[in-house]
Amino acid sequence: MSFYSNHCMIRTPWADIPYQPWRETCTALHLYTQIVGKYRLARTPWINHSWQATFYVSARGLTSSLVPDGSGGVEIGFDLLDHIVTGSATDGRRAQFSLGPMSVAEFHRRFIDMIASLGGTPEFHGVPNEVPDPIPFVLDRAKRPYAADAVTRYFQALVAVERVLKRFRTEYLGKVSHVHLFWGSFDLAVTRFSGRTAPLHPGGVPGLPDEVTREAYSHEVSSAGFWPGSGGVDFPAFYSYAYPTPHGFSAVQPEPEAAYFDNDLGEFLLPYDAVRRSNDPEATLMSFLDSTYRAAADLGGWDRPALECPPGIPRRPRPL
Repeated sequence: MSFYSNHCMIRTPWADIPYQPWRETCTALHLYTQIVGKYRLARTPWINHSWQATFYVSARGLTSSLVPDGSGGVEIGFDLLDHIVTGSATDGRRAQFSLGPMSVAEFHRRFIDMIASLGGTPEFHGVPNEVPDPIPFVLDRAKRPYAADAVTRYFQALVAVERVLKRFRTEYLGKVSHVHLFWGSFDLAVTRFSGRTAPLHPGGVPGLPDEVTREAYSHEVSSAGFWPGSGGVDFPAFYSYAYPTPHGFSAVQPEPEAAYFDNDLGEFLLPYDAVRRSNDPEATLMSFLDSTYRAAADLGGWDRPALECPPGIPRRPRPL
């Protein structure tokens, strides 16, 4: 396990977020983020690996960051404490609407109206991605529940997880992504790169154009993240995978003991509850991130000495 400095670690509550009780709310929130994400995707120039489309954890939930639109830009936020969607334009205009029980079509209508009121361009692809049996947003009229307490606990979990993922990110000199949320698969993720190109991805990811998948996996990666549930995993879990998958990867036993390789998904999983209930959740999660990355890098022949560095410490420049 890597060095983990206690003096710069703030203990964050790890909320209990069982998936089944808020499954329908989680599905609804996922689709709502897809609507906002597709707006950002339609207005933002492409960045490698689709990084231009992601969300970030904020002090109150999730933010799109500034989207180039209108007179300068528009920022959309999911406030998961007061349960509202907020919109702010660089010309000073602001708008919001409440999150609560509604249909996807109703959320879509409210969001379109909000973007128009901010002087933005509410035009984007109207069908969700990476979900089974996608229904166009405007036709998804079934009323969805909204369990506000569960949503807030999910946000608390994101805050705790993001802190560790950001710490993990500091230990890498090579190309590495920000810690960000992909609204397609609804996962908070961070990705390290070996620096080498990868074999052409075969594509075939359900609900995702092959050209997007192939660009995302154009280079060798070790990627890890967090799902609240769904996607073949009916419990909140951490994951870690490599592309291309090196020989022997699935046979590795990572840390901690509760982690395992899921043959159907082709990646390592660690139940969120195994982390939450441990004596030191941050260190437990870091052991999973470190051990699965090392398996990918060692078996894949990455130049680890040239790519890694000590963890970042506030106010201390990285030693050369």
